[in-house]
Amino acid sequence: MNQDDIKALFDQQAAGYDTQWAKTQPIRDCLHLLLDAAFAELPADARILCVGVGTGAELAHLAHKHPGWRFTAVEPSGAMLQVCRDLAQRQGFAQRCVLHEGYLDTLPPATAAAGQGDRFDAATCFLVSQFMVDPAVRSGFFRQVGQRLRPGGILASTDLASDVRSPAYEVLLRAWMHMMAAADVSPEAMERMRKAYATDVAVLPPGRVAGIIQAGGFDAPVPFFQAGLIHGWLSRWSGKSAD
Repeated sequence: MNQDDIKALFDQQAAGYDTQWAKTQPIRDCLHLLLDAAFAELPADARILCVGVGTGAELAHLAHKHPGWRFTAVEPSGAMLQVCRDLAQRQGFAQRCVLHEGYLDTLPPATAAAGQGDRFDAATCFLVSQFMVDPAVRSGFFRQVGQRLRPGGILASTDLASDVRSPAYEVLLRAWMHMMAAADVSPEAMERMRKAYATDVAVLPPGRVAGIIQAGGFDAPVPFFQAGLIHGWLSRWSGKSAD
């Protein structure tokens, strides 16, 4: 699935996206709880980069918890970003947000001449890099995230991850599909999802994903979250060259 196809898919889903996934809210609540702990030592005036922000779930959560933080949210789907914009305006934190429509490479990078003032203290990237099936492209994406962070800046990222050749994957996939069914996802949509996991989404073993993040210039990622097929890592930007 190329970038245009991914953008079109999320454009189509935007209006009903939050309603469709409402029954999986406990997963997001747990992720946000652990995200709070991961970001607990950031400064009161921290700048946060949200990559692939979608409809703005983590943005809204962090904005309410930290009234002094400022955010830049990047999202290629204009329809998803509009839902996020409406949420920020409705809940009163829009003035602390820059909403950028496009892929990350269209967001101007931090420059050495500007010092550290235009760099971010932390970034979120939830269920984004899995759509990059080429490992080199995927590690390059993480490097683009890191180049916008301060040295030692924190990345909290999640992706679908599993060893698809292992018996464990079949167990997790069956349980995952049962959860989707309980969340009122249609059988047709679940079948499309199952096929996409095999062809359009880079579902890799967790250790392989961690290696791709590290190849993008981060210190060794630390697992901090798992819910079914979703795995999460915390990583600090070092800027080291990929081997």
